[in-house]
Amino acid sequence: MAEEKKKSGKPSAEEIAAKKAAAARAKKGAQVEDTGADEAPAGPIPTPRLLEHYRTTVVPQLKQKFGFTNPMAVPKVEKIIISMGVGKYGTAGGEGKGKIEQAEKELSVIAGQKPVRTKAKKSVANFKLREGMDVGLKVTLRGIRMYEFMDRLISLAFPRVKDFRGVDPNGFDKNGNYNFGFTEQTVFPEVDAAAVTFQQGMNITLVTSANKPEEGRELLKGFGFPFRDETKQK
Repeated sequence: MAEEKKKSGKPSAEEIAAKKAAAARAKKGAQVEDTGADEAPAGPIPTPRLLEHYRTTVVPQLKQKFGFTNPMAVPKVEKIIISMGVGKYGTAGGEGKGKIEQAEKELSVIAGQKPVRTKAKKSVANFKLREGMDVGLKVTLRGIRMYEFMDRLISLAFPRVKDFRGVDPNGFDKNGNYNFGFTEQTVFPEVDAAAVTFQQGMNITLVTSANKPEEGRELLKGFGFPFRDETKQK
């Protein structure tokens, strides 16, 4: 049989299959090499602009103003917490669940991080609230994402607020943490205003390592927070 194939000069079916398999392996190997070259990291992640500004400008200013001798004692922003109250949608049935999912997607786009759902700890009959029902959304940002969000907040979100006259300088607690809120999510350019079907407010808390409201206020002023007239401060 082998002698007949040699005489005919035609490759056998096994030889054809082997050649096709070898060609497929070679093609797959080339694709893997190309993909690996494209996915190779371009370099280290750049330092956020506000973090660099904090190190070079804000820290020296705070050391001079409050007399800090230890750089580790200088106040800093430790984390940012963004929260949305969606309890009224949780009690609305199927339509409300859809609004919670939409609010969750919009908060994910705003923060760059998937939020967690907070649950009701006990049932309240007057509000048709049952234990375990979704009542809120929360995101906690730290590190690079925190500084990038704060940069977008100061440079993009605040200027988009209608009739904006500055944020309240008295929104600090006794430990120097700052609380404020927005009445709608469309102040963030990441949210497609044309796709928004309902307005959803949010609360934002900047947790700092400051020990006094004055220290926290000067820290955020160093970042460029647009506070209102300081004569109204406590």
